[in-house]
Amino acid sequence: MGDISCSNGISNGNGVNGKSHSSLNGYRKSCWYEEEIEENLRWCFALNSILHTGASRYQDIALLDTKPFGKALVIDGKLQSAEVDEFIYHESLVHPAFLHHSSPKTVFIMGGGEGSTAREILRHKTVEKVVMCDIDEEVVNFCKAYLVVNREAFCDPRLEVIINDARAELEIGKECYDVIIGDLADPIEGGPCYKLYTKSFYEHTVKPRLNQGGIFITQAGPAGIFSHTEVFSCIYNTLRQVFKYVVPYSAHIPSYADTWGWVMVLYLTHSLSVLKTINPPLSRLPKRSSSLMMITLIK
Repeated sequence: MGDISCSNGISNGNGVNGKSHSSLNGYRKSCWYEEEIEENLRWCFALNSILHTGASRYQDIALLDTKPFGKALVIDGKLQSAEVDEFIYHESLVHPAFLHHSSPKTVFIMGGGEGSTAREILRHKTVEKVVMCDIDEEVVNFCKAYLVVNREAFCDPRLEVIINDARAELEIGKECYDVIIGDLADPIEGGPCYKLYTKSFYEHTVKPRLNQGGIFITQAGPAGIFSHTEVFSCIYNTLRQVFKYVVPYSAHIPSYADTWGWVMVLYLTHSLSVLKTINPPLSRLPKRSSSLMMITLIK
């Protein structure tokens, strides 16, 4: 869990929540955010202030102003994204899939309540409809209110926000999509997202909802030299049991204190040249690609 600790010894051991912030106001310049990476290892950084807090029936939510990473969204004591480097995560999650698809028009996002994934998708002019399905309405409303960078995305008429379990929504729906994106928490056994990373889910729920030539892409957790065996390798190997064309990739995200992984799947019933699969034309970048940062760096 993420903790806020101060130089005078005050700490909220229950994670970032609305009940313990009032006593911290006089210590904002000496407060630190701490998050347990693994047993005997913690990641911490200094805070300027705690900007906003909230809670839903599912989780605690906070927006922090951090010294090294700017504004940071924290959910249930886990850092979700930080202002200075969230572009690495979200551009890496979205644009490789859209560069590999000839003309992506319909998109389904599992999770993604903060709106950043939708923001990146909506840069692409071919996109006609984006369905963002998140189970937690309070997270969506919190991010609408406080994450200014995503307000344009939430106002885009192409975006439809559905408050529901993503698995249930895909199972009851009949529509197929050009791209399905998994922007979910890691598959911790017993956790709320665990069943959305199983072979059964990929085979019986995701695959039937992909158009021919469609792409499924998911965040896949830490992918560092020591951490990749936690979930990254498992997700990759599980997808290989269901799909023929599966590509793992990774990038370092400073605020996560680790390399992060994603896995992309191309759904085809016929063979495809590997060269064509891994080398899409960069000329197909969205017209607003000048505002991209991660993709621009690797061009």
